[in-house]
Amino acid sequence: MSETTAEDCQFCGRTAPADPIETGGHSYCSPGCRDAADTLDSAPVDPEPVATDPDDGERVFFHVAGMHCVTCESFLESTALDQDGVHDASASYVSESVRVTYDPDETDTETLAEALSIAGYRVADREQTGKESVTTVLSREGGAETRDLEDLLGFRYAAGVLFGLFLMFPYVVVLYPYQLSDLLGGPLQGFEGGTMDSGMILLLPLFTSVAGVVVFFTSLPLLRGAYVSIRSREPNTDLLAAVMLLSAYSYSIVAVLLGRLDMYFDLTIFVGASVVAAVFYESLTKQRAMDRLTDLTISQTETATLYRGGDTEQVAVEDLTPGDEVLVGQGERVPVDGTLTAEGCTVDESVVTGESLPVSKEAGDPLVGGSVVTEGAAVVRVGDPPTSSIDRLTTAVWLLQSATHGLQRGADRLAGRVVPLLAVGVVTVAAVVLATSAAPTAALLGALTVVLVGCPWGLALSTPLSVAANLQAAMQRGIVVFDETVFERVRETDVVVFDKTGTLTQGTMTVRETDAPPDALAAVADLERRAAHPAAEAITAAFGDHAVTDGGAAADVTEFETLGRGVAGTVDGDRYLVGHPDLFEEREWPVPPSVESAAADARADGHLPVVVGRDGEAKWVVVLGDEPREGWEQVLSELGERGVDTVVLTGDDPEATRFFESRADVTHVFAEIPPEGKTEALRRLQAEQTVTMVGDGTNDAPALAQADLGISLGSGTALASDAADVAIADDDLTGVEETFDLAGAAGKRVRQNTALGVLYNALTIPTVVLGVLNPVVAIAAAATSGALLVANAHRPL
Repeated sequence: MSETTAEDCQFCGRTAPADPIETGGHSYCSPGCRDAADTLDSAPVDPEPVATDPDDGERVFFHVAGMHCVTCESFLESTALDQDGVHDASASYVSESVRVTYDPDETDTETLAEALSIAGYRVADREQTGKESVTTVLSREGGAETRDLEDLLGFRYAAGVLFGLFLMFPYVVVLYPYQLSDLLGGPLQGFEGGTMDSGMILLLPLFTSVAGVVVFFTSLPLLRGAYVSIRSREPNTDLLAAVMLLSAYSYSIVAVLLGRLDMYFDLTIFVGASVVAAVFYESLTKQRAMDRLTDLTISQTETATLYRGGDTEQVAVEDLTPGDEVLVGQGERVPVDGTLTAEGCTVDESVVTGESLPVSKEAGDPLVGGSVVTEGAAVVRVGDPPTSSIDRLTTAVWLLQSATHGLQRGADRLAGRVVPLLAVGVVTVAAVVLATSAAPTAALLGALTVVLVGCPWGLALSTPLSVAANLQAAMQRGIVVFDETVFERVRETDVVVFDKTGTLTQGTMTVRETDAPPDALAAVADLERRAAHPAAEAITAAFGDHAVTDGGAAADVTEFETLGRGVAGTVDGDRYLVGHPDLFEEREWPVPPSVESAAADARADGHLPVVVGRDGEAKWVVVLGDEPREGWEQVLSELGERGVDTVVLTGDDPEATRFFESRADVTHVFAEIPPEGKTEALRRLQAEQTVTMVGDGTNDAPALAQADLGISLGSGTALASDAADVAIADDDLTGVEETFDLAGAAGKRVRQNTALGVLYNALTIPTVVLGVLNPVVAIAAAATSGALLVANAHRPL
């Protein structure tokens, strides 16, 4: 946690309110922060990136398309740090983001973006792309370099297949029969003199050019990945595939020039085309998964109504200056943080705080940018600086994402161990052959043979196949996965943290019960239909159909008032007061003990009591509540059976969480906790445990980004989905349990495919020992390995 001052909350670092909660000599901004500090304060934590302007320069966030492993992270970080004026850089392939801190006097964002746009990466400034993805922005710009990645990969794959089929004709008709007969006992008649006497040397230009298209065009993504791997000194599967490709291609050219017929052009084409096909399949699967997401909205506004001397003008939010006054009408969003200057209004701050109920504001009260005015209108004096709380949440998310490095894939870890051994084998064989033979070409072919049989290029095929198959299986279950390492992180989860409103609950108010008679309910509905807040909508939805007189005519409503915490009015001659119990005390309407008791019982159960009074006295109670999602009990129970702890975080008051506290499988419940508090709670839980966060709102986004694994529901906001690693596209809470089930099966398949990825080597290495290595054997081993990989990848989980 960053350093705090005496005026800051000692838990989350927010500026404490004028009347902070004082406990044990510490100040807290909310009861939730106090409770979380008391419960989680014992664990040491590492410093976190803070959403403030850097002291040593300016900061920019880039979205980089084409990142797919930790090698990409290292490469882009080193590339950025090599630029003049760059002080710091942090990359994350999980979120495809790069954060750069730079001196604006020495460089600018355009120069940095151009520097990072190398080796096939495509870069866009996240602040300039807005709601569009970087792929959409770059594709719209046109040109071959910015063509959509999936189309370009498809074109490369098609070229590889076409040229591969063209080359296979002479192989099937001429070379395979010869090579097979050579393996079985002797060459066919006419080939005794090798490529020179048989005239096969004349086909060398054809073979090299056709195979060259596959190596240098179709397989260019692999060569780029190998280049990045070498630059970063972190071997990966792209390097394995590239080494195999170039070795088979080089061996074949040398063999033809030496008059030999043991050419591996077919193996070259098979390796290049199959691996690129797997990468293409992986890319298409990821795109289809993204298409499954529901349409999402982000709680930001781009324009504001500037209010000057009674006149109004539409201006861009970025043009607002401190002290300006903006007019926000009913149903509109507050564009920036500020202070209410005119008469009171009611606002919905749930997008930022998570509090499900609207809040009454009076002149002089602060208003949060991103909140919605639900009743009345607001004149807001713009704060200094003129930013929105949504902007700060977004910056916090980007900071956390760019600082969250991805996990190295198991196949890449294996590649890191294999490459040094392979290099030692190549050098050793070359040295031995040179020592025993005077021909350097023999040493070269011997070294290349080591690569041909010892390089586990199949890992480059197994990895994208496994990823694509697992993502496809998840998508079929309504689970959209953004990062293939998700399944590994799910299996390691110790704690699942749930947001309450909209995640464990439906996020909408409904009427649960009432003791009021039908005529009173009809009158209440007539009043509430004139209001604009969740409680009014719930009452109108429940009783609005009955809000007519017996003769079918609309009720006569007069003297209607909006009171902040309720409404009042006269309906068909009867005076009604509807709202919070405290409203009746303010209006001096007596509340009988029976009504007080019913309201207290409703609050104790975590519900909202709306008191109804008629003709000067409180008479009945309408109980509203945010209904729990279907299946929530089953999800919590099954997580408990797995040995996973459950924590509930919410911005709601403690009464709204009582029914979760009573659950034996819920470890902790923290209520009235702000977004910064949620993030800090996760950081402290992460000190000794692996934490998964499940949420849906913009206020949950920093916590989703902070968690080891973030899961957003399909109804969530764009910022929440952007911060998460998994989205439950069908907005079904049981998808959380499905994710855990799928992770186990997916992990098993990955391990199986990794084993099959070295099957080619297991089949070819013995042939070298026995002295029967032959191109037919090599291509048969490659085809067998590839077929088993594809079959296992498509096996139902």
